[in-house]
Amino acid sequence: MKKHSSLLLVGLAMASAFSCQQKPEETVQERPNIIFIMSDDHAYQAISAYDNSLIETPNIDRIADMGILFTEASVTNSICAPSRATILTGLHSHLNGKVDNHYPFDTTNVTFPQLLQNAGYQTAMFGKLHFGNNPKGFDEFKILPGQGDYYNPAFITKNEGRIQTEGYVTDVITDMTLDWLEKDRKKEDPFLLMYLHKAPHRAWYMAERHMEEFTQKSFPEPETLFDDYSGRTSAAAEAEMNILDHMGWSGDNKVFPEVMDKLGISEIGPDKVRFENEMKRMTDSQRANFMKYYTPINEEFEKAYPAMSEEDKMKWKYQRYMQDYLGTIKAVDENVGRLLDYLEANDLMENTIIVYTSDQGFYLGEHGWYDKRFVYDESFKTPLLVAWPGKTKPGTQSDELVQNLDFAQTFLDAAGVEAPAKMQGESMIPLLTGNEDKWTRDAVYYHYYEYPAEHMVNRHYALVSKDYKLIHYYFVEDEWELIDRKKDPKELKNVYDDPAYAAIRADLHDRLEKLREQYQDSTALSQQYIDRLVDDYENGKAYGVGRERVGKVLERWEK
Repeated sequence: MKKHSSLLLVGLAMASAFSCQQKPEETVQERPNIIFIMSDDHAYQAISAYDNSLIETPNIDRIADMGILFTEASVTNSICAPSRATILTGLHSHLNGKVDNHYPFDTTNVTFPQLLQNAGYQTAMFGKLHFGNNPKGFDEFKILPGQGDYYNPAFITKNEGRIQTEGYVTDVITDMTLDWLEKDRKKEDPFLLMYLHKAPHRAWYMAERHMEEFTQKSFPEPETLFDDYSGRTSAAAEAEMNILDHMGWSGDNKVFPEVMDKLGISEIGPDKVRFENEMKRMTDSQRANFMKYYTPINEEFEKAYPAMSEEDKMKWKYQRYMQDYLGTIKAVDENVGRLLDYLEANDLMENTIIVYTSDQGFYLGEHGWYDKRFVYDESFKTPLLVAWPGKTKPGTQSDELVQNLDFAQTFLDAAGVEAPAKMQGESMIPLLTGNEDKWTRDAVYYHYYEYPAEHMVNRHYALVSKDYKLIHYYFVEDEWELIDRKKDPKELKNVYDDPAYAAIRADLHDRLEKLREQYQDSTALSQQYIDRLVDDYENGKAYGVGRERVGKVLERWEK
């Protein structure tokens, strides 16, 4: 109780201090509105402002046209809930405590929405939070429970309890958002609106209206689709996110369970169960529409499968993956357009910061992978487009090393609210307003923890500069990797032991240690999180890949 009381007093004092600093002619509403749009697992390669070889996203691109597109934006930990915790707290995972998707978020953390709310902002959140059912600092929220569902999703709300909706999740989230803007927004107050999409998270069920178009499309294959993982550390070869070997035929690629049985295809994980549960969620009409477009796919697959080589299967699964993944993004783009149209029609553009981003990047067949987790670019980098009409120069780009760590301080800075001293990011306001000379960061820090768990990506931390990545895999296997980002943009060769890089390697080691000190990370902290895994295992618990597999990993580690 004392902690909450203290936070409230601090917030009220900050709000009071801010109002006292204002000029007499200023009013509260002159502070900018903030609209934070985030999708889940939206790869920057699937936004046409970055690359139009896969899909056109004209509405998301509008944000870049109005403002600035960041080409080197990244995350501190490429996995859903930890990324969101970093965004809210402005702290690296090792300090906010949310290092993985398994362990709960520490609700004693102070978040930037709390501080904005205390400073007079009206606050609302709609869509996918992914952790916790009662986000602090919001006047209104309607959030999906956990991962949520694509069709007819339930929501946890602040004022109505749990509600059930009918429709497609991307449309429903947007309906709620626009309804709040139209009916509940207080025109005299600035607002923070967090508009958070489930799509394009696995298992990629697109809206009915896009099935005909996207199930007929074919897409260019990435150069590294058949990567054999040679030339790097063992972590790349051990990972379990290869499209052919680990992506579900039914739950992911929509092969009907009866077709799998007829062809003798083995189930990958709870593959058929996931598919059957999704079918049960649909109404009769939705299911009939789904079957209309996916039955021909299954009929053609059933005929072709007996003669397919392993290469053929990989290519087939890649195309199915892209059709569904990109189909879900089509709905995201349309709905972002609905929001932008509303803002324009209601004169809300001029004093509003609009952000579009994702909780991390995603592999779209690069290295033969789907999912995220690694510090390689497709996972580590994230789309970031920011418009602040009147402040950002339209149509600009920046290659500065910004991170999701920076959002909290950026929004607080824009609102004139002092950020807590413990926050670790850097306000991006200088970059948004054309004052790049005030931005001094030359490297960012990354740390991934969720292992042994789903997809089996080893724990690692890294320094990333514009030119190099120095990566340390430290659990079970103790290996280092050095990537030359300029000479090896596909990230296929580890040059850590190359004598030509000896001086560079030494310099990067020194810089990495300084970054770890700056961000208060350490081997001791890493060990604490490993110890927690060991304690859980010894007490009969395990997560992600089952107790037996966790035990085998721990045996390797002890040796």
